[in-house]
Amino acid sequence: MKTLVTLLTLLLFMSCNENEGKEVQESTTPTTSKNEITFEKSSMDFVNPERGFYRASRVSSNNYEVLSAENLKNYREETTSNGSSYRTYNSLVFRYFVLEDFVDQPISQDYLDSMQDDFDAAREAGVKLIPRFAYTVSPRSGDCPEGSFCPPYGDASKEIILQHIDQVGPILSANADVIFTIQMGFIGIWGEQYYTDHFGDASSNGNQGKLTDENWEDRIEVLKALLDAVPKEIMVQVRYPQIKQRAVYGIDAETSSAPLTKDEAFSGSDKARIGIHNDCLFASADDFGTYKDYGNSNTPASMDIETLKTYFAEDSKWVVIGGETCSDGYSPENDCAPGGMADEDLRKLHYTYLNADYNNEVNNDWVDGGCMDDIKKNLGYRLVLQRAVIPETISISEQFDIELDFKNVGYASPVKERPVFLVLKNISTQKEIRLPLETDIRFWTNEINLEQSFDLKEVEAGEYTVHIFLPDSNSSIAERPEYAIRLANKDVWDEETGYNDLNLTLTLND
Repeated sequence: MKTLVTLLTLLLFMSCNENEGKEVQESTTPTTSKNEITFEKSSMDFVNPERGFYRASRVSSNNYEVLSAENLKNYREETTSNGSSYRTYNSLVFRYFVLEDFVDQPISQDYLDSMQDDFDAAREAGVKLIPRFAYTVSPRSGDCPEGSFCPPYGDASKEIILQHIDQVGPILSANADVIFTIQMGFIGIWGEQYYTDHFGDASSNGNQGKLTDENWEDRIEVLKALLDAVPKEIMVQVRYPQIKQRAVYGIDAETSSAPLTKDEAFSGSDKARIGIHNDCLFASADDFGTYKDYGNSNTPASMDIETLKTYFAEDSKWVVIGGETCSDGYSPENDCAPGGMADEDLRKLHYTYLNADYNNEVNNDWVDGGCMDDIKKNLGYRLVLQRAVIPETISISEQFDIELDFKNVGYASPVKERPVFLVLKNISTQKEIRLPLETDIRFWTNEINLEQSFDLKEVEAGEYTVHIFLPDSNSSIAERPEYAIRLANKDVWDEETGYNDLNLTLTLND
């Protein structure tokens, strides 16, 4: 008998060792074991709030055409933009507010009223806007060193800009619920703070070839006025990393200035609220001046790609990053990996959104190169529920313990605060219980494990379906499913409620 037991023990040991090192295959369907459920990841592209490709729009002060709610709703469906060979779902709309008629006078009340109509249309359609103000979007060619971009450029003085910020500030604040982020704008052609009549011309058209201390002080004053004019939950994006560095650390700040840290993130400080929009992404090694030290009164301008790009990569972890491509002259570097860097840099620099309308000579190459599908899905956040541990049957007198594992496989974390609820819905009465989860979704950068306990003593006994709900934080749109986050899992989304259904029944006993 002793020999038989020894033989059985040896066989069991050999069987266990045969399985060591073997890959555990990922489950393809939900399974339940000891109340533990695993979920299948979805490979679909779909619309989600505050991320992805945006559609661009522009309105002129001499012919204001208000946004159409119907057109904006259509953007939420899969559409093809101008010149593109790909289709996108769009929850974001960029809005150029061009003020060419007000370059030397206050903005008219009619224009301000029409702005409000735009925000109303966005709210009705279930999208959010990215506003930028500019006085000119039409470069003038002539006999100047830059050729196609000649002065006078047509932007406004600092005094006029500050007056206009005072005028639009109340409208922006009143519609903060449907504003994703605001771009600094105002200064220079396209509001990109470069070709400008009043804030220092660092181009070859100017005599200085850099920016002076006075130029920096004026630019920072405009930026701070815009930051002060809108609620602290709204970030303001600048065109170049060095604008943020000098707004935060002063006009003598080095390109090696410290980026935003996790401990500083989302604090409401100016440092935590200034993001970046790169409007010449992948156009050249320095993205047409994006990674440039523009100097000051005591220092010359110079390229500093490595230092500024390193700063960008770190700072971008905790602020909103977006932009557009603008030239295909940097091909193949701006193509997909491994020949190019597009998809790898978008992840490294934590991009949340890009323009679907420009420049599609570049964007279409990502279709040909095979990385566009991943870019469409991974811009911003992409949240996958991997595992849930939730009792199937429990007494209301017992502690309700749950565990949830998520993974963010996108390029960036969500940059706006929003609640996360576990929702119990009574099958008989349809009454809902929302249990708030103690987490800050803005720090969901990779893998997230949530463990929490709830007291259900006041909950009615019965059978409940179980859901996860990630609504917008603004009460005005909190119940709108268009503004709720859809998890990247198969067979969980309920478009009528904005809930993610875990396909689980919980029985609560007296």
